[in-house]
Amino acid sequence: MKSASFGKMDELVSIIVPVHNAENFIRDTIDCVRGQSYEAWELLLIEDGSTDHTMNVMGAYLEDVQDRRIRLVKREIRTPQERSFGAARARNMGLSMAQGRYIAYLDADDFWKADKLEKELGFLRKKQAGFVFTGYEFGDERARGTGKVVHVPEVLDYKRALGNTTIFTSTVMMDTKKISKSLMEMPYIKSEDTASWWKILRSGVTAYGLDENLVIYRRAGKSLSSNKAEAIRRIWSLYRQAAGLSVFESICHFVPWAYRAVKRRV
Repeated sequence: MKSASFGKMDELVSIIVPVHNAENFIRDTIDCVRGQSYEAWELLLIEDGSTDHTMNVMGAYLEDVQDRRIRLVKREIRTPQERSFGAARARNMGLSMAQGRYIAYLDADDFWKADKLEKELGFLRKKQAGFVFTGYEFGDERARGTGKVVHVPEVLDYKRALGNTTIFTSTVMMDTKKISKSLMEMPYIKSEDTASWWKILRSGVTAYGLDENLVIYRRAGKSLSSNKAEAIRRIWSLYRQAAGLSVFESICHFVPWAYRAVKRRV
């Protein structure tokens, strides 16, 4: 049985996973966290109204492994509004419960390589940064890498990030001593993660990219992220509403965004 004693909280990474209808993937996701070479972490599984057997799968798994670093929390959903934008609400709930200095996000169907936390935390400390992210690889439905690796820039500020949305949620790590939790909270809009990164960078924070493939982005079937028309509508909405850009400014940022988006996926 793993101990619940984390040692120094300044060393603890709080990993937040919103979980919705992930019965086919969640065991692998928990396994990849438990297999990390860096062991000072807590895992917050925020169950978000699943209608499949996700809750039973997680319950049986956690009963078997008895790892006290893992907390399973069921987000109560009472109204349609509370159901809307579930991932953002789940991440914000996990953020409010996090005990660690460092915050890392992981989607329930993605996969971390075993040295992800160790390398990324070392990178964050070396850069003395508050916000870092890494490269990643597209994977198939079994989280097997396809060989299509997304490389990331060394530095992203707000202006550059508007035309370069390579910050992938499951690669992000932040330091709560340099970025407040209130600033980390995600808005309740589509593409809440990108909007959140923009909000943080707009405050003057700089994000640093570790150009190393440490994460597998599982693409199982047709997801919202893989729907090109929907992706275009979402990024345009972000430019006009979240960033408050004019039509002309939005077009100027959309062109480089579209180029990089196509390049990442072909």
